[in-house]
Amino acid sequence: MSTVAPDKALNSGSVAARLERLPHSRWHVKVRFMIGAVTFFEAFDQLLAASALPVLTEQWNLSTGQATFAVTAASVGMLLGAFGAGWLGDKIGRVRTVALGVLVTGLASIAVALAANIEMFAAFRFVQGVGIGGVVPIAATYINEIARSDSRGKLVLLYELIFPAGLSAASLTAVWVVPNLGWRAMFLIGGLPVVLAVLLVRKVPESPRWLASQGRVAEAEEVMSKIESEVVTATAQPLPRPSLEIPAEESRGRLREIFQGRYLRRTAVLATMWFVAYYVNHGISTWLPSLYTKQFGLDLTTALVYSLISNATGLLGTLIAALVVDRIGRRPLLLTALIGTTAALAALGVAGATSGGQVATFASCTTFFIFIINASLYLYSPELYPTRNRAKGAAFGGVWNRLGVILGPVAVGAVIASGASLSVVFVQLAVVAAVGAVVACFMVETKGRTLEELNA
Repeated sequence: MSTVAPDKALNSGSVAARLERLPHSRWHVKVRFMIGAVTFFEAFDQLLAASALPVLTEQWNLSTGQATFAVTAASVGMLLGAFGAGWLGDKIGRVRTVALGVLVTGLASIAVALAANIEMFAAFRFVQGVGIGGVVPIAATYINEIARSDSRGKLVLLYELIFPAGLSAASLTAVWVVPNLGWRAMFLIGGLPVVLAVLLVRKVPESPRWLASQGRVAEAEEVMSKIESEVVTATAQPLPRPSLEIPAEESRGRLREIFQGRYLRRTAVLATMWFVAYYVNHGISTWLPSLYTKQFGLDLTTALVYSLISNATGLLGTLIAALVVDRIGRRPLLLTALIGTTAALAALGVAGATSGGQVATFASCTTFFIFIINASLYLYSPELYPTRNRAKGAAFGGVWNRLGVILGPVAVGAVIASGASLSVVFVQLAVVAAVGAVVACFMVETKGRTLEELNA
């Protein structure tokens, strides 16, 4: 039994009230840095296959079907990883689940570097995908749970900047490493997160919201007290008494709850938007380097530089989103970004995709908006579900984004293999994005509300 004072008797509401009173401090920066380092390498590892694909296609004489198989193997793994991580995240905790996923990702990346053929490459990429798929939604859930409601959007999206930064770093590293050291060196670099798995468990405290939801009151109090002590030390100011009356959540933590009552609409909207965002994103990003080299005859370095530019514009879009999301809200931001994505893709389809430079320009406009959508969904998903089901709900969205990751490249690959005009590729992606814009009109706005208020 905890011996804390009555005003500190812990449940989901009182933990939230104590987190809400915490000013931003070095503790928040430290935790974001540790979780962010993990996310950086997960993003880095996710894009490795796209960077290696032009070289692998030539080295192993791959057909379009084999190339698609190589790319989508990791995506299938991510789908299974996201599904399993949702259950694990609510069962064993956020931090342990993330650490396990990071360990799997790093070890599998090293194994990919040793692959002797496309079958081994795909098998190890599948395992790597299981790790990546499990880490990202649970890491985002953790960041959501330690953030204050009035700045949660900014805090989470600034953290999410690390993901496009990792994608950009993968593209930038590939520009030099792949031509000079070969594609295997890229995957050896991707094995570095193995070290982070150990540091994560030691240095990052478990979510006190999750501990309280599990009835682990003494542990939740211990973690909460340590956090408060670090914040007081960092700010040199005493903390005010919790002033918010936040209702405790009521949830049994059963998976079926996310498909019942008010959560059914939330889950349906979320799943559609996740699918749309990643179908479009990976439909473009996976094939761009190969399109530049095969369709437009560009050299490998130029192709990788163009891909880097696209990732850099995505980074800029995410930064802008972080600065405005708490002011304008989630729904207006996501709706605007989906409309922008639709317009950029439609313009490229109408223009005819006649040159590498033209494709690079419109693709960069697309990634500006699509990265906003991706990052914002990692913010929005955990907000929609109670603590005992938060990882499951966020990970279920991750399942749909992985379906998009799988089907987007497959659809684009099928169009390319059929010999149809590239305009067809971009028009069909624009149609999918337009569907997402329509669905976004039915979003529940979460701006400025605590996680408990949204789910009481």
